Amino acid sequence: MLACCPVDYALNDITPMRESKGLNWSGDLVADPSPWVRYTNDGIVFVDADKKTATDWAQLDILVPEVYCAACIGAIEANFKKLKSVKYARLNLTRKRLTIRWDEQLNSAKDMMVVLEWLGYHGQPFDRKSFDSNQSDKQLKHLLTALGVAGFAASNVMLFSVSVWAGADASTRVFFHWISALIALPALAFSGQTFFKSAFYALRAGRLNMDVPIALAVLLAVYVSVSETLSGGAHAYFDAAITLLFFLLAGRYLDMSMRQRARSAAEQLISMSATAATIILANGERQSIKLANINLGDKIFVAIGEKIPVDGQVIEGKSDIDRAFLTGESIPETTHIGETVHAGSINLTGSLTLKVTAIGQDTLLADIIRLMEEAERTDAKYVRLADRVAKLYAPAVHVLALVTLIGWLIYGLSFTPALFIATSVLIITCPCALGLAVPAVQVVASGILLRLGILLKDGIALEKLADVNMVIFDKTGTLTLGRPVLVNQAQISDQHIKQAASLAVNSKHPLSQAIVRTATERGLTFVTNDTITEEVGKGLKGLDDKGRVVLLGKQDYVAPEIKPTLNYNAEFYLSVAGQSPISFIFEDSLRPDAKLTIDKFRNAGLEVAILSGDRQLVVENIADQLQIDNWQANCSPQDKLNHVNGYQKLGKKVFVVGDGSNDAPALAAAYVSMSPGSATDISQLSADLIFQSQSLLSTYKVWQISKFSRGLIKQNIGLAIGYNMFAVPIAILGFATPFVAAIAMSTSSMIVTLNALRLRLKEKSL
Repeated sequence: MLACCPVDYALNDITPMRESKGLNWSGDLVADPSPWVRYTNDGIVFVDADKKTATDWAQLDILVPEVYCAACIGAIEANFKKLKSVKYARLNLTRKRLTIRWDEQLNSAKDMMVVLEWLGYHGQPFDRKSFDSNQSDKQLKHLLTALGVAGFAASNVMLFSVSVWAGADASTRVFFHWISALIALPALAFSGQTFFKSAFYALRAGRLNMDVPIALAVLLAVYVSVSETLSGGAHAYFDAAITLLFFLLAGRYLDMSMRQRARSAAEQLISMSATAATIILANGERQSIKLANINLGDKIFVAIGEKIPVDGQVIEGKSDIDRAFLTGESIPETTHIGETVHAGSINLTGSLTLKVTAIGQDTLLADIIRLMEEAERTDAKYVRLADRVAKLYAPAVHVLALVTLIGWLIYGLSFTPALFIATSVLIITCPCALGLAVPAVQVVASGILLRLGILLKDGIALEKLADVNMVIFDKTGTLTLGRPVLVNQAQISDQHIKQAASLAVNSKHPLSQAIVRTATERGLTFVTNDTITEEVGKGLKGLDDKGRVVLLGKQDYVAPEIKPTLNYNAEFYLSVAGQSPISFIFEDSLRPDAKLTIDKFRNAGLEVAILSGDRQLVVENIADQLQIDNWQANCSPQDKLNHVNGYQKLGKKVFVVGDGSNDAPALAAAYVSMSPGSATDISQLSADLIFQSQSLLSTYKVWQISKFSRGLIKQNIGLAIGYNMFAVPIAILGFATPFVAAIAMSTSSMIVTLNALRLRLKEKSL
């Protein structure tokens, strides 16, 4: 449903406005984890500034729960930026978080809150607990309850109206009007709160939004109906008012349910952080403490399998580190004394002692979180087609109804009949069909995509995806299956597979696990024993059933006499005392339809590229197989984000497909994005769509559906406008009662919905 879209105000100096409005920021102040501010009983005390920009800038993060659409966001940002003191204003639609940076010498934090109040929005200092899924679910449940109440009341009022339509006598008609009023009025008061509150706040701020004509239409219909009932008149429109509200609530619920599928990915990234660390005290004792109590230079201990809590330099130990959150690659990297490891990595094979080099907001993980939040805000620049049409719709409707009322009064009609006609105009022009133009298509498309194994998280993605002209793929887990496979197993005997698996079953290394899977798939049985030990970062050592030494691991550990081969494959060696070393070659296989998918995008005229955190030789090999000339290897999360932003600055509308945590900032910053179901939680939260199947062709199918959906959305908006062009003159001329107007409005909504169902025909051709 179309939501509030404030008009644009010119703000030159807020002091007179503050004095005239008498606005003041009050209420409870909550703690915010941001280092920018500290909230006290005396107000806001700024304790830090943005070191990356200007030291004299203050920052405030505000939760604005009443923001629902991109048009609202654009208006809020534009008005704040008109203040001379404001250097930066950005509102994140997903998190409803307004971030303002300004010169504190010119305005105070309370001034910022006053501006927001003046625009008709309530705000409070932002903290991560203020906006979570529980609060969002409550809003959705309230809408669903209101929809159920309106539907129940509408069906019953319609039932009592049958006798009135059939020509009942005066006493019976008045009796049923009163029964209808007893049912409809409480239902309208409860179910209409969403629209009434929004309209009230808008009018109080001196602006119009799409809920104002809705509220006026309902209230005028109620006023006319009550007046007719009290006077014993023939016409009451309780059925029209409650039915109108039911359809409007249905549209609002569909739209909000789509929006609530999107969640802030930065919150999921925070869950990657450890909550505590084991510190090594001066006397050598170990103690578990909260991260907040760790200082730079402290020594901490990280056991096998633990998440690394801070950025630090290795001073003791050696281990394989899973850095997938940073590189996206499943194969761990060996770290040695003197190297730096980062918070969020997982320690796999050996215990480590670290010297803390970065904590809290200075860690690499915190940098990625900041990248995520900044990238998420860029999405607010997109304005849906329906929102663009709505910008002029509300003022036009009010002017039209007012002109109708004045025109009939001038013509000589008395006030009550003239008000009847003006009410009919408001009802017949209610934006139900326009509001359903987008959600109706989104719901049908969601069902089709679900049957194809694709989850649509954000309905706006359907509109945006139709415009893309470039597709960027991650490699590991996206173009490939993301799991190493033993590719030369045909050349390895069952005996050697069993010997290797007997050692590999003791290791968490992905290549060791690939050997175990191969042995299991062959139906081989293997045993392990207590003689097996692991050389961290090198390999495994043990004795076979004949007492011979068996080694499994890297070339320089197992077979140093063999000259290493420089290629794109990962490789392990198996060595049994007295025998020649056996090579185990692993490869991350392409998805079966990767080449077909790339060819289809290319034939459709879209540019294709690869951005990967993997080694150059590996990425180059995949690019050659897929005949992709535009590729980049060794990309960090920042590199990927920079590439995506660079392409978009050149005018590209980029569709990013990725699966790793290192892809999350790029997924959030992309024009539209998609992740496989096997992706990390953070990537799935960052993406607009998720495909559950192993087929990469899903990315092409959803693009095709988006093209057709975009066409249907345009048609629906055209139908809604065409309906108004036909129906409004009839209402203005007085040929449509409020009840007839409500039926016409409902019919237009049904037409829009039926047109959206044409999308199912497209499903058969996929």
